[in-house]
Amino acid sequence: MVKFILPEEVLPLRSMVLRNGKPFQDCVFDGDKAYDTFHLGYISDGQIRSIASLMRNDFFPGEGEGYQLRGMATHPDYGGRGYGAALINFAVEYLKEYNTDYLWCNARSTAATFYKKLGFINESPEFDIPGIGFHYEMRLKLK
Repeated sequence: MVKFILPEEVLPLRSMVLRNGKPFQDCVFDGDKAYDTFHLGYISDGQIRSIASLMRNDFFPGEGEGYQLRGMATHPDYGGRGYGAALINFAVEYLKEYNTDYLWCNARSTAATFYKKLGFINESPEFDIPGIGFHYEMRLKLK
């Protein structure tokens, strides 16, 4: 089940999956507590198994209102069960209700196929985020 969660509830999975076990304070993103940011969790057996943070960010000039998907992660023991797709589908429906024009992310190269299956298109050549890894800018038009 997908539900809205608190910013601090994303930190354990961010640390484990995205930041190689760094302390939680090193896994906080700028904007995590902004009024227009929201965090989603996929809950199974009372535990958060997958997370996503969505932040208002008009990344593509002249393309309207955008939201950035950040910190998407699924616990390694629960991958491939559709939890991440459920989070994105929930976010897309929610953002459409608020007339958001597009959703975008810096997708890890290893996850690009996942995003493409959900309708995202690649908007950049591959690039390296030092200490994090290789990524692509990807976008999903919502209108």
